Amino acid sequence: MPHHILVADDDPHIREVICFALEKAGMKTLGVADGAAALQEIGRRAPDLVVLDIGMPEMDGLEVCRRLRHTSDVPVLFLSARDEEIDRILGLEMGGDDYVTKPFSPRELVARVNVILRRARPVPPEPADDRQFAHGKLALAPASHAASFDGKPLALTGIEFSILKGFLARPTHVLDRDAVMANAYAANIHVAGRTVDSHIRNIRAKLAAAGCLDAIETVHGVGFRLGRCG
Repeated sequence: MPHHILVADDDPHIREVICFALEKAGMKTLGVADGAAALQEIGRRAPDLVVLDIGMPEMDGLEVCRRLRHTSDVPVLFLSARDEEIDRILGLEMGGDDYVTKPFSPRELVARVNVILRRARPVPPEPADDRQFAHGKLALAPASHAASFDGKPLALTGIEFSILKGFLARPTHVLDRDAVMANAYAANIHVAGRTVDSHIRNIRAKLAAAGCLDAIETVHGVGFRLGRCG
């Protein structure tokens, strides 16, 4: 069954380019021109992913994502005409899964969408390979895409889940940013180090809200490692 993608951008040419590229890749798309219409469509039928322009008038993409995260964890890929670090950080901290700067390659955008969709809806492994990950009070079940701390469910995005799974697979290892990226993104996708830092910050915040104050430790000059999670 093809994935359903909602594309929200006030530029009709960009919407057309994105929809054409995604449909050529076998997906179904719906384009809207503003944030209010995006929220309305999501409420009517939840898409598998939202491509969301940050710079829309009246209600920008960041505000759309902020409102969306009150009720939904649908994956979000942000678009922006500005290559500003603050935009990337704000977008990711609000729950976005990735960020693409205009002008962009349609092929790269499709590749990033596919990566997010694979992470958001992982294919369950065969029962014999269905490993459960646990460290301290932190537990992950990849087959059901479930995460919890001390029995409390954690609402993680697909990227956050994959990053945390990478740490749990090697709980005593220090992982540099390249290793963290390799756990979360396809090998041909380049992601800035600041993007990784934003995902780590989001994971820490969600675990702290659940009572875990030592989820991921920073090893200065090297990378990150899993904390006690006690």
